[in-house]
Amino acid sequence: MKTHKNIALVAHDNRKKDLMEWVRWNVETLIPHHLICTGTTGRLIEETIHEQLLKTGKETTIHISKLKSGPLGGDQQMGAFIADGKVDFMIFFWDPMMPQPHDVDVKALLRIAVLYNIPTACNRSTADFMISSPLMNEAYERTIKDFSDYLNRDIS
Repeated sequence: MKTHKNIALVAHDNRKKDLMEWVRWNVETLIPHHLICTGTTGRLIEETIHEQLLKTGKETTIHISKLKSGPLGGDQQMGAFIADGKVDFMIFFWDPMMPQPHDVDVKALLRIAVLYNIPTACNRSTADFMISSPLMNEAYERTIKDFSDYLNRDIS
């Protein structure tokens, strides 16, 4: 991980308001980084950041990549970004009280984040701890398990 992070931001519909509030609160910290968002969340984050910048009178370039909406493949795209080393950490405000039509995609995304040792926050408290960590603005070398034994296993 370099000093400037690639931050995945994802939220289920019932948690988008919470994530926008969190983004508003942390806009100054987020601006220098590259944000990678699933579809609707990305649009809302872009609008939220622009509103905050207008209030402060700051003119800044925001680096946001918007993927497809989660249920339309965005969760899987995000998982591919993680597997390809294009995500440094993920903030995913998911809704534990509402079944999602794409629950299997959500589970796969969380699984791939753990597999590749990506710091992941699933609630505001954890997101606050992550973004306020001294490691947020430092280079960091995360450990990734060596899967060569698995890849070279005998399948007979």
